[in-house]
Amino acid sequence: MEIDTDKIDDAVLGLLWLTLHEERRAWKGLDWDALDRLHQKGLIANPANKAKSVVLTDEGLRRAEELFRTLFTRPTP
Repeated sequence: MEIDTDKIDDAVLGLLWLTLHEERRAWKGLDWDALDRLHQKGLIANPANKAKSVVLTDEGLRRAEELFRTLFTRPTP
């Protein structure tokens, strides 16, 4: 079985939206490899620091909300 890391990254970015605070900070208690990939894609600031949260870029913030709504909400009737 081959893991699709892009799908993992999408799920992690969507979950970062769930823990969003202070407008663009999210708790970084998720997979470090995925956080590193999201940083390389320009969606979050460098997660390798002492802070317990990570800052989402403008594009990361937009994409995180989109993914959260797509992956984790039910359609409204």
